[in-house]
Amino acid sequence: MEDISLIEVSYQPIELCKLLKIANMVGGGGEAKIVISEGYVYVNGEVEFQKRKKVYHQDIIEFNGEVIEVTCSSPIRDVKKVKTIKPEKSLKTEMNKRKSSKEKKYTQEIKEDTVLPGRRKRISF
Repeated sequence: MEDISLIEVSYQPIELCKLLKIANMVGGGGEAKIVISEGYVYVNGEVEFQKRKKVYHQDIIEFNGEVIEVTCSSPIRDVKKVKTIKPEKSLKTEMNKRKSSKEKKYTQEIKEDTVLPGRRKRISF
């Protein structure tokens, strides 16, 4: 039987490419993604092609003659993307009105032949 190393992670699930980096089985994240996509990594005895495959407690990972078992004492956490809070429509429209009125004033103040610093002279056809 092969020698199985235990790798303890602080949370689960963890992405396969991150696990390979933590276990020092690869040099970096890019290398981890390449070896996974080319089919060199086994998860629980099956070839795995998903770079961000979720790995849990007691999963067995094999790569390049090394075998590791994942251990984690924390419960499985539900990873959800946090939605950003959008301002109310009335506030948004008010801000747009202010912006457009400022832009109008600015364009009215500039004469045709005026050259501002950092801007080119207007071309008329």
